[in-house]
Amino acid sequence: MTKLSEKLLRLGNRAINRKKGILNVYCINGKIILELLNGEISTQYSF
Repeated sequence: MTKLSEKLLRLGNRAINRKKGILNVYCINGKIILELLNGEISTQYSF
């Protein structure tokens, strides 16, 4: 898979997740980072 197709796939997944109300969650340097539905980034979560 080319880098362009990987990037397009990631963007498509993000759009679908937002439409379904699913937050994007990342782990960067051992910290959990949430991308909220409004696009804001947060480290505060309550699972």
